[in-house]
Amino acid sequence: MRQRTTSALIATLALGLSGLTALSASAQDFPIKKPITLLVGFAAGGATDTAARVIAKKLSENIGQTVVVENKGGAGGNIAHQYTASGPTDGSLILFGSVGPLTIAPHLMKLPYDPVKDLAPITMGVNFPNVLVVGVDTKIKTFAEFVAFAKKNPGKLDFASTGAGSASHLAGEMLNQMADIDTVHIPYKGGAPALQDLLGGRVAAYYSTYATAQPHIDSGKLIPLASTGAQRLASLPKVPTIAESGYPGFAATNWYAFVASSKVPQPLLDRWNVELVKVLKSPDVVATLNKHGLTPQPGTRDELARYMASETITWGKLIRERKITAQ
Repeated sequence: MRQRTTSALIATLALGLSGLTALSASAQDFPIKKPITLLVGFAAGGATDTAARVIAKKLSENIGQTVVVENKGGAGGNIAHQYTASGPTDGSLILFGSVGPLTIAPHLMKLPYDPVKDLAPITMGVNFPNVLVVGVDTKIKTFAEFVAFAKKNPGKLDFASTGAGSASHLAGEMLNQMADIDTVHIPYKGGAPALQDLLGGRVAAYYSTYATAQPHIDSGKLIPLASTGAQRLASLPKVPTIAESGYPGFAATNWYAFVASSKVPQPLLDRWNVELVKVLKSPDVVATLNKHGLTPQPGTRDELARYMASETITWGKLIRERKITAQ
């Protein structure tokens, strides 16, 4: 009995040591021997920053290098994207890029960088829908009531966004187009002031991230009417999607993807794909991101390139048809 117990203990220790050896080897052969900067184009505390810090911690453990999250906000994320496009090309800088600067902004303004030519796709990071929420003072309790009110009162129902050309703005414009209604866009300089005015009754609705709206939904101050993705949010299983509420094909999601300067050597871009996909598939990372309403979507570099191209076409068409400007 003692011999079997000893043998089992040795086998367990050997398995553990082999795992440590494999991890050590993985870290040792990582080609970049300097601290890594994970750039975020928005201020600390938002959904992007939260996801970046969760991912950075796991990434640092895996590659054996320090990974520092740096927030470089401004111009709807465009400053960080421009910095990445002209920044270090040794692979030590990667950007947690977003849907706006990568696929929407090029249709609204002249950018000092080209998202296609100057930035190289690595992998999709996370994808998540917005939630159309209204304040209790509106007396609107369902999505059907929201649309009905808008149809009867054109131009009298407004909605907040995090800025002209943002995902929250375009979600509202897409609904205006598909439902043939006229809700008025009220742009804000970020989610915090938009939410503040929504709670204060100064604006009727807001296409918010779930993480931002959750405390106020739970407290009863905000009413969730519908989500903007293809599937219902797991955190709000009773809240329908806009697509299933009479507007099939409606899909307006936020997403954040990893990109780098297109001048970074191909082997390093490929290696970053391997490492980031590994992190995004880690059960602990998945669980943490899901708690914040974020769904990891790791994939190949080609898959991200094709998705960005598709999104560019979708938003470009909507922007032209709705005559949306950056003002």
